[in-house]
Amino acid sequence: MNPPFLRFLKTGLPRRQFLRHLGAGAAALSLTGGCRRLTAPDARKVQPIRGSWISIGWDDRRHFYWNDTCLSFTDAQWQLAVKDVADLGFEYLVLLAIAKGGKAFYDTPLLPKQEMACADPIGALLTGGDKYGVKFFISSDWYAEWDWRALLDADRVAKRLQMMTEIATRYAAHRSFYGWYWPNEAHLSPYFTDDFIRHVNACTREARRLTPQAKTLTAPYGTYQAVNDDRYVRQLEQLEVDIIAYQDEVGCLRMTPEQSAAAFARLRRAHDRVPQRALWADVETFAWEGPPNKQTSPLIPAPFERLRAQLEAVSPSVDKVLIYQYQGLMNKPGSPAFAGHPDSTKLYTDYVAWLRRGRRAQGLTTPPHSPS
Repeated sequence: MNPPFLRFLKTGLPRRQFLRHLGAGAAALSLTGGCRRLTAPDARKVQPIRGSWISIGWDDRRHFYWNDTCLSFTDAQWQLAVKDVADLGFEYLVLLAIAKGGKAFYDTPLLPKQEMACADPIGALLTGGDKYGVKFFISSDWYAEWDWRALLDADRVAKRLQMMTEIATRYAAHRSFYGWYWPNEAHLSPYFTDDFIRHVNACTREARRLTPQAKTLTAPYGTYQAVNDDRYVRQLEQLEVDIIAYQDEVGCLRMTPEQSAAAFARLRRAHDRVPQRALWADVETFAWEGPPNKQTSPLIPAPFERLRAQLEAVSPSVDKVLIYQYQGLMNKPGSPAFAGHPDSTKLYTDYVAWLRRGRRAQGLTTPPHSPS
């Protein structure tokens, strides 16, 4: 690993902030380092993607290629964005935030509303999920910037719980409202902090009160430090969450696919001792356009060869594979809900071709839903 990268490993930043410190030079390493090739795609061995994160709006240039487009989406386009991932066989979407940059994506007395073409994008997404059979995990947060106060400040905690109540009241009747996502990401170092465990448990208890049947999900980073020991197993037992989707950190350059495989194998052994905590992967599909260590570096699609190696790495160990993310980085050619980098159609078509080859190897003729 290069020295600047090692310095950033010590920062303890969550991915959504860590991303700001990397750029194209770092991306070049991610495109080539440690990527193993599959000689024959085989869905019996390598899991397909089952879901993705999605955002309504963001407040920095990492989402440069799709942010303005998504803020201009109509109700119909948000629903079509859900159809596009359903046609690709995705079962889940994880809404990254219900507010960002001090502005909410729904009507609330707590914050001013983000200016958008669609009056209710959260409702539009969930309506799309109802129509096309996609299950949503809805974020609980981003009332304000991510920092220590997100977990510990009493006012922030109270406002988070108020927003959860508002979200449940407005949207929980949708069939597609499947669960909640706790977006204040934990840093494995290699253990969770007590503050993070208390935060997750408080959120989950409130979710059970508001939506008793809903599942809960969180997505820690620091996966490169993952351990399987008695202390970590005890923490898994204490952590009241249904699903942990660990970031594979290949896009962030913390791991190669080979290192990811080893880390997820360790996590598999730990989760086997606490089977009530489902183990999923959060595979990073991005590379970088800008120079290294710049906060203004847009995300661009990683080459499929790297993504394929990432899927191969995590598949033996996890229950399901999610990605960060489809939006902006994969696009169905000609979609009315196109949003993102021009090269996103290539990542999409390469993935569809791989799916088809894998299904033909099983004697099947088309991928699920047969995307055109």
